[in-house]
Amino acid sequence: MAQLDAPAQIPNGKIIDGKILAERLRAEVARDVADLKAAYGLQPGLAVVLVGADAASEIYVRSKGEHSLAVGMHSVTHRLPADTGLDELLHLIGELNADPAIHGILVQLPLPKGLDERPVLAAISPDKDVDGLHVVNAGRLASGLPALTPCTPLGCMIMLRETLGDLSGKRAVVIGRSVLVGKPVAQLLLAADCTVTIAHSRTVDLPAVVREADIVVAAVGRPEMVQGDWIKPGATVIDVGINRVPFRDPVKAAEGRTKVVGDVHFKSASQVAGAITPVPGGVGLMTVACLLKNTVTAARRQAGISEE
Repeated sequence: MAQLDAPAQIPNGKIIDGKILAERLRAEVARDVADLKAAYGLQPGLAVVLVGADAASEIYVRSKGEHSLAVGMHSVTHRLPADTGLDELLHLIGELNADPAIHGILVQLPLPKGLDERPVLAAISPDKDVDGLHVVNAGRLASGLPALTPCTPLGCMIMLRETLGDLSGKRAVVIGRSVLVGKPVAQLLLAADCTVTIAHSRTVDLPAVVREADIVVAAVGRPEMVQGDWIKPGATVIDVGINRVPFRDPVKAAEGRTKVVGDVHFKSASQVAGAITPVPGGVGLMTVACLLKNTVTAARRQAGISEE
């Protein structure tokens, strides 16, 4: 199973560089793929399904395809029109579930209006659910059993371990309770022997709760909500947020230009934190690399090959 070779160097003692970590993880995955081919004749296969023509989703899907090919995987992309019906989409997923050359299936979200994602995600075989969103994988994760873990939380944990080493005994606050990030990253932190608090919009005196944390994972979806005076000096901050906001510069704003910011006010928080992920350049870059890692894990398990 892919493991990073050594803790990453954090530039300036503060910034957790997602680009460096993602590059190293992809290199480890490429070596694992080569080993599986040489030893077992097994080539991990990833199928990505894109419904509709959303521009942002198209970019993500193209990136996933390119990266999976670059590490030596079998890669297939199914592009379906926006008016695809639920039955047709479920039929395709059934075919991919039965295809022995495909070990991981990812349906790009969001789906077009009118398509309910719940039956679609439920139709993916839990063993091929490399997005980690099937209820079976969520249950396995909560029960401490082997599971395919959502890619972004997995990336968060890799970053934390590379930065802090042993996480045992750390106080962690997760801001956000989504099934995509908040809940699974809390489960992973618990499994790493952290003391975990899940905070959210109704948490009383949220800044005071966050100030107790050695580790802060911000996944609330509100631009720059977490301020520097919320952060305990020396804490490690993982900013999962990706928010587009207008430029403050009136000329750029008048042109309709936007910039990407996280859920943490980076300028103020970076003055206090011991280490912090930037946005962009942080967690987002790890997500695709962790998708590749999950596909290798799925291929090993389906073939009955040890992950050691």
